[in-house]
Amino acid sequence: MTTRFERPTRSSRGVILAMLLLVYTFNFVDRQILGILAPAIKVELDLSDTQLGLLGGLAFALLYSTLAIPLAWIADRTSRSWVIALSLAVWSGFTALCGYATSFAQLFLFRLGVGVGEAGGVAPSYALIADTYPAGQRGRALSVYNLGIPLGSAAGVMFGAYVAATVDWRAAFVAVGLAGLAVAPLFRLMVREPARPKLVGTPEPIGRVFAILAAKRSFWLLAFGAASSSMLGYGLAFWLPSLLTRSFGLALPEVGRFYGALLLIGGSAGVLGGGWLGDRLGSRDRGWYARVPAVAFWIAVPLFAAGILSHDWRAAFACWLLPQALVYMWLSSVIAAVQHLVPAHMRATASACFLLINNLIGLGAGTLVLGALSDAFAGWAGEDALRYAMLSGLVLYLLAGVLMWLAAPSLRRDWVE
Repeated sequence: MTTRFERPTRSSRGVILAMLLLVYTFNFVDRQILGILAPAIKVELDLSDTQLGLLGGLAFALLYSTLAIPLAWIADRTSRSWVIALSLAVWSGFTALCGYATSFAQLFLFRLGVGVGEAGGVAPSYALIADTYPAGQRGRALSVYNLGIPLGSAAGVMFGAYVAATVDWRAAFVAVGLAGLAVAPLFRLMVREPARPKLVGTPEPIGRVFAILAAKRSFWLLAFGAASSSMLGYGLAFWLPSLLTRSFGLALPEVGRFYGALLLIGGSAGVLGGGWLGDRLGSRDRGWYARVPAVAFWIAVPLFAAGILSHDWRAAFACWLLPQALVYMWLSSVIAAVQHLVPAHMRATASACFLLINNLIGLGAGTLVLGALSDAFAGWAGEDALRYAMLSGLVLYLLAGVLMWLAAPSLRRDWVE
């Protein structure tokens, strides 16, 4: 099978990327808002840390991870922009419904629905960017798109904290859900999908795409390296507001400002820096798309540990600012590399295969493991149980760095232009 098509103009690329960034921002607002609202939800619904971990991880990740592959396959063969717009409407609707939950079971089901919607958002967006930008600019374009992670997470933290403090946690869910529903039709109107590759031959089935990836050592090392980092990354993102409340004594509005600033400054710098470094160093040696995040993870671990063990929020902020940037550096460089493990017409499906591993393990287990460890440590650590659970989890960043470093040699061999 061969492909041929013309890329859109520079102005059209800018509109597409800006709207994709907006949608991705809503994606992470809806994910992160549960973390800042967790203390209030725990009290009203009488939940344990293990139950909160399930809501923040498995409830979302179960269908989010598994449905991403068939939805990406549909997006590769129909309209990526339509799939993204419909997905935004679905996950925003279920986010609003979370504000009406009266039990753990109801909230679990609504979070499943959020995962169903978000399953169709990310992989088609990666593929749309890859089709819109030439190879030498994809890392930087993906870094702009991935700004949705720190921007959305910060917005979810700050907005959720403000609304929960002034109204209640239910109003926060409803407000962000309705805002996402309003953006969905705007996205469809604004995004004119670039001319799709003209396929010559029979479209490749999902099994064929996965078979190509499965034969490449770099895919497995990148996927499991990303999953290891995401276990702790998602766990920290969900539980850090609770840690700041329990161990540092901050009130909810203070938590929102603290964590929001950490995400905006550190997270944004890391996302942009990772994409820039990946493109710059990777143009000479493709292995640097994997080595950059490996080194970043290793440097981040002792700094995170120092912040977790501190007892003053100012010292913790100073310790966490740099590693918050470092642990975001993998996103743009690794995702750009995954786009080059298959031919162009398989990119959305390949991204979904990568996200299946990353999210099912990372997102599905990270918040649950830290929550379960916190419950297990409570007998001897008391209010500091969550602190020691997070400290134990830092081994995952060390493991992620090892796997990423090992991926570099095979990535050079597996690269497809």
